[in-house]
Amino acid sequence: MKLVVFDCDGTLVDSQHMIVAAMDMAFKRAGRKTASRNAVLSVVGLSLTTAVSRLLPDVDRSTVEELAESYKVAFGELRADPAHREPLYPGVREAIETLVQRDGVVLGIATGKSRRGVAAVLEREGFSGHFTTIQTADTHPSKPDPAMLLAAILEAGVTPHQTLMIGDTTYDMDMARSAGARAVGVAWGYHPAADLHGAGAQLVIDDSAQLLPVLSQQLQSLEQAS
Repeated sequence: MKLVVFDCDGTLVDSQHMIVAAMDMAFKRAGRKTASRNAVLSVVGLSLTTAVSRLLPDVDRSTVEELAESYKVAFGELRADPAHREPLYPGVREAIETLVQRDGVVLGIATGKSRRGVAAVLEREGFSGHFTTIQTADTHPSKPDPAMLLAAILEAGVTPHQTLMIGDTTYDMDMARSAGARAVGVAWGYHPAADLHGAGAQLVIDDSAQLLPVLSQQLQSLEQAS
């Protein structure tokens, strides 16, 4: 059995516009100067409180938690607005729908997105039931701590050497290395490909349309190694 674990934001769905807009709304409602777009995108993938702490390193814990809650409210408002979307990247649907049918392969998600947010994406895209294990920062330490990936591996009943971790940030690559899984970066997300390589990605997929063929090759490589 092989496990393919995906990050969500920046890997499966392009949520950057909603994330930046929600963070702007949260900061403005708190009377704070908004963070730059690049700064916000640099912390995508971390748990929400950790991300806010990175953006505002000098504020106290209660302020961080208030801003995190405000962000959640803002994101929910944006999700309800048809003008805002989190579209799948090209090639993602084909990859998910093909891999879920492949014998000896199960799928998982490990993300800093909330469980509620993941459920909304999966329901909207018709992916409910496609993922054997879903791990979020709601119940685990923030990436790059390997806890959520190790929990996915345990729940799927595989070993780290039978696991691919697919993500767009250095946090994903660091998490994969710490868990002993194979780290596969994607270049269409929020961290540069060079940074992914530097964080230990064993390869970086340049084009989302190549997601399925590259992952198929990686699974074949795992099968040959086992």
